[in-house]
Amino acid sequence: MISNAIKFSNTGGEISIGAEQKKDELIVYVSDNGIGIKAENINKLFRIDHSESTLGTEKEKGTGLGLLLCKELIEMHGGKIWVESKKDTGSSFKFSLPVQ
Repeated sequence: MISNAIKFSNTGGEISIGAEQKKDELIVYVSDNGIGIKAENINKLFRIDHSESTLGTEKEKGTGLGLLLCKELIEMHGGKIWVESKKDTGSSFKFSLPVQ
């Protein structure tokens, strides 16, 4: 998630990383003011049947599997992952994990 924030932010962009505990879960976020994601592509981000790589702001290549792996690992630990994004404004990827 951090590498994606870097990959899809312009030089000099801002990236925020943080966490907060809410009741019985920990919520972690990685936010940027990068290029954002089109609304119609958000639901495809975590699906294996739609995995594809998008070039970064400096034409960096990827596999299209990073977020799928994040989702699998987070769900294996009882958590969930989601994204809030707007094209040309930035993205905020968040995940929650249960706290015992």
